[in-house]
Amino acid sequence: MTQHRITSPFGAASTAAEVLEGIDLRGKRSIVTGASSGIGLETARALATAGADVTIAVRNPDAGRGVADDINTALGQERVAVRTLDLADLSSVHRFAEQWGSTALDVLINNAGIMATPLGRTRSGWESQFATNHLGHFALANALHDALAHANGARIVSLSSRGHLSSDIVFDDINFDNREYDPWLAYGQSKTANVLFAVEATRRRAHDGITANALHPGGIWTNLTRHLPENVYNSLRADPTAEYKSPQQGAATSVFVATSPLLRGIGGRYFEDSNQAVRYVGGPERVGVADYALNPESAQRLWTLSLAAVDG
Repeated sequence: MTQHRITSPFGAASTAAEVLEGIDLRGKRSIVTGASSGIGLETARALATAGADVTIAVRNPDAGRGVADDINTALGQERVAVRTLDLADLSSVHRFAEQWGSTALDVLINNAGIMATPLGRTRSGWESQFATNHLGHFALANALHDALAHANGARIVSLSSRGHLSSDIVFDDINFDNREYDPWLAYGQSKTANVLFAVEATRRRAHDGITANALHPGGIWTNLTRHLPENVYNSLRADPTAEYKSPQQGAATSVFVATSPLLRGIGGRYFEDSNQAVRYVGGPERVGVADYALNPESAQRLWTLSLAAVDG
């Protein structure tokens, strides 16, 4: 059966505020991970401005409190709260979920991430980008299942990237034990994992009213680029053909997927520029979503592997 593609009047230049115009989020609760700067900060600001109660989940609570204070002061009311969360530490993830409890959660935005880092491993041996970008958010979403189910129509939003086009999941060697480490391939497979998570989470959780989607926010200069070698960073900044978004524009697709009535009951899809992405067919444009990122068999395999990883 052909899937109806979700389209909207918004595009690459749209901002989060424009996407949310006319949408009333009063009474809605949301969590945004990694919201102390960049896209996450602007996502939290936009949701709170539209009336949502927002919890920003961050590794550095001092930075988080500064963000919350700024937004709350601007709004003249306490809309944003801060809680500590380290996605690379499963005990921190479980602590966060226990503190939240079963209070209804309408939107979980898995925004935090790292990119192109030097080789690192968790105490359990997982490659750090896969662990932080995928496993940590996988554990968080599962730990918050009851809270999401209680919302009766909750949405999980996972920030993937066009970088997923660089690599499928290499199931036989996710951790680069038997191949030379490439930070971009590691980033790519972690971003593919974000899309596959949305596919399988929707299949497993839709009966509880929970749907999940993934997205590419666009090219934005944020703290995510902090691990890039200086020569790579400089060449990217100097590229006259490259088009970059502001953080406010980068947050637009996140809030679109999180709140648009067009996505009610819709899950397992990948969006860019506030529209469902087309199928990637190759070429230098690197636009769209790879078939392997939506593969249901891979999604199930990844879920089983991830469950064993976070429960082990």
